[in-house]
Amino acid sequence: MSDDQDNPVDARPQDERAGPVGGERLAEARREQQISVLEIAKELHLDEPKVRALEQNDFDVLGAPVFAKGHLRKYAQLVGVDADDVFADYYRLTRSTALPPIVTGRTKPRREIPPGPWIAVIIVVLAAALAYWLFSLRGQVAPPDMQPSQDAEPATNILSDYRDTVLLAAALPVDEPATTQALPARVEQTLAAGELRLSVSFSGDCWTEITDADGNRLFFNMGRRGQTIDVSGRAPLTVLFGNVDNVEARVNDSPYTISTADQSDRTVRLTILIP
Repeated sequence: MSDDQDNPVDARPQDERAGPVGGERLAEARREQQISVLEIAKELHLDEPKVRALEQNDFDVLGAPVFAKGHLRKYAQLVGVDADDVFADYYRLTRSTALPPIVTGRTKPRREIPPGPWIAVIIVVLAAALAYWLFSLRGQVAPPDMQPSQDAEPATNILSDYRDTVLLAAALPVDEPATTQALPARVEQTLAAGELRLSVSFSGDCWTEITDADGNRLFFNMGRRGQTIDVSGRAPLTVLFGNVDNVEARVNDSPYTISTADQSDRTVRLTILIP
């Protein structure tokens, strides 16, 4: 069952490493047990080029790190290699890309206050001050030997007018923040001939890859709990779910049942045709 086409792992200078690391450990154990790459590919549900990439520590070919580590663990179990040693090699090999990004602090934007309320407050204060001054003048008593002047009545009228101004200013409306407009209704997408619409709802986190028949990546990301995505493309659609227990699918607005025969643990690969 040995694979005559296995390419030996590229030799490295002895001062860099003492032996095989990461996927190279697995490849060496596979060859010692005379197991072919094809047999490993069937157990891992991968194609042969991806198995060889795993053995050559080319982990980016396998997509997200969670898939690379999952395949490394299962490969180690198949050939009887300690998974802890393989993971220690993996983290050393990928430590330069595993560092978290530096996040700089952002200045909190200043909240601007509309001028309407301030204008209303200023008007009320000025009117109140003017009314207080007029009431003070009215309270002064004229000397006994003097008759009230003919201007007394106009002054009273002015006082009445300013009192009305105070009441009017206090009743001025204050600008209210604009109400939130309702979101537009979902616009139905018209499908061209030979296209499919796939809707996926996530009840938990699930790495998802969706590709159409033309090789276009319609979705390649981690689906989050509570998220729903809608994509369309030329059939057939190739779909990978990293955790099928957390997804619910609809094809052309009809429920789509995921066959348990397509499942490997919780990872599922699907080919969806036109109903």
